[in-house]
Amino acid sequence: MIIGLVLNKEPGYSETFFVNKINSLMAAGHRVVLFVSSGRKAGSNLAQVRYAVNLSGSFLRRAVNSTIALACLIIKAPLTVWRFLKLEKQAGISFRISLLRLIINSHILSVKTDWLHFGFATLGVDREHVGKAIGAKVAVSLRGYDVSVYPLKHPGCYEMLWQNVAKVHTISDDLLKVAYDLGLPRRLPVTKITPAIDAIRFSNIKAGFFKEGQINILTVARLHWIKGMEYILEALALLQEDGFNFKYTIAGDGEDRERLVFAVHQLGLVDRVIFLGKVSHADIPSLMRDNDLYIQYSIQEGFCNSVLEAQAAGMLCIVSDAAGLSENVIDDRTGWVVSKRRPDLLAKKIQEVINMPQDELLKVTRRATERIKSEFNLEKQREEFNAFYKELA
Repeated sequence: MIIGLVLNKEPGYSETFFVNKINSLMAAGHRVVLFVSSGRKAGSNLAQVRYAVNLSGSFLRRAVNSTIALACLIIKAPLTVWRFLKLEKQAGISFRISLLRLIINSHILSVKTDWLHFGFATLGVDREHVGKAIGAKVAVSLRGYDVSVYPLKHPGCYEMLWQNVAKVHTISDDLLKVAYDLGLPRRLPVTKITPAIDAIRFSNIKAGFFKEGQINILTVARLHWIKGMEYILEALALLQEDGFNFKYTIAGDGEDRERLVFAVHQLGLVDRVIFLGKVSHADIPSLMRDNDLYIQYSIQEGFCNSVLEAQAAGMLCIVSDAAGLSENVIDDRTGWVVSKRRPDLLAKKIQEVINMPQDELLKVTRRATERIKSEFNLEKQREEFNAFYKELA
């Protein structure tokens, strides 16, 4: 089976859910074609990659690249071009806009696939008719930002997409509820397939926590406002006022680094917080083994692989109640869930965890690691995606 996966770019170091999915599908014998809009990742061998036409640079360069892409597409797939323009016209799209979409999506329209899967719902916007034009069944994944944030700025953005989708993949029940509120037809078949990890890589049995009174806290995330890290810093400032001895390590980089560094200075946490910057995924297991408490206090989160990895590594996990996080961690059994945007409650929960008996903490981590191994493993995910694509084949 040929599965086309549409992404903005080849998966980055923080997008392990896509890497795992692609590897699983290829291991199951499927041919995966990755359609990306920009960038070329040196040494990538995940799948066959098709790049969109380069429309950057001078007007002349854009015109030449567009003309070449359009001419090649018409020669290679004239019937596909005709079907696409016909579908666009029936939807009331002007010829000028349809022609631009034809050029932008030429890297997809020139390839025949059994499935065309938009990795994010936003990637289906302005591509609603591409799947039908190439004769592929269309699937879309519901994730965090594209379902919970993007539609707030673009009301009604998915109305046409929902009409052209054959099947929906969601990574959490909460995201599906949001999608229904956005008009996703309840008649469409939906499958929940959560992210998965190689738990063995992170496996670690801890003998105890907070040795010698040192509280080692870790977060692995993009430095972005949606991750709610400023609230974590505010909670830690409250702990410092109460005399707690801790070290907070932040692994990751992003556009909010300057803002967070400034917050650390304003809150008087300079000696407590370490910014590691971008960390290779290969180094994350050892980093998690060296820390006790993992915090993911996002304002919005689809599910979060890093929390799965932290549980597999035997860390104590505190998360916010943002969407999929409350499904990732079972409150008071495999970790703790705290209302988002409440640094006072987060500080209180951290204190409660620190003061819990060691045997109780070990019970929590044992339950968490066993759950990760049984419910969030790569083999289970591989079987679920195989079934996802076969059910309508």
